[in-house]
Amino acid sequence: MIFRNFKQSLAQQLFKRFGDIAFSIIALVFAFPLFVFISLLVKLSSAGPVFYIQERVGRKYSRFGCIKFRTMYAESEVLLSKLLASAPALKQEFERDFKLRDDPRITPIGKFLRRSSLDELPQFVNILLGDMSLVGPRPIVSEEIYKYGDYMEEVLRVKPGLTGLWQVSGRNNLSYQRRVNLDLIYAKNRTLALDIRIIIRTFSVLLLPIDRGAY
Repeated sequence: MIFRNFKQSLAQQLFKRFGDIAFSIIALVFAFPLFVFISLLVKLSSAGPVFYIQERVGRKYSRFGCIKFRTMYAESEVLLSKLLASAPALKQEFERDFKLRDDPRITPIGKFLRRSSLDELPQFVNILLGDMSLVGPRPIVSEEIYKYGDYMEEVLRVKPGLTGLWQVSGRNNLSYQRRVNLDLIYAKNRTLALDIRIIIRTFSVLLLPIDRGAY
């Protein structure tokens, strides 16, 4: 894909925002029974809140609370510290990818929610609030900023997305640098047509019974 220094017009920005709001309202209304069912599963499966809210970096370095269904056991950060302190290989994996493929902190219900991406349904609320968009770069944590280097300024001109190029291109099966490159490609080439293609590919990826790199 060719890099372009693309700048959306005000009309294009307003159209995208309207689409974000409309799609999110429809999704939240129709998925409400599913929200209730998942909430019960999470609450009954282990101690802790139904939702997990983590600070992420948004457009122009703004901070917001990214909402997900909780997929980990309580005190997961304490468990992570102990785990990384006792296992150098896992520490190296986490520092490289900011994830662990076989993470013992994840509950059985959490594993299903992550592999099906249902844990991310609450992010439609983030979209309604204007923190995120349907399509955009990954919503990263502040500790990841340095990994983007000089690309960070360009990527953070755009709101992070519920889905994006990396989600439909292999997700966590990709190297971290490839994820960064895909975020940059989107930021420099974003158009309505590209957003529609990504949304369509997202549905097809979610429906395929294969390893989509979600864990």
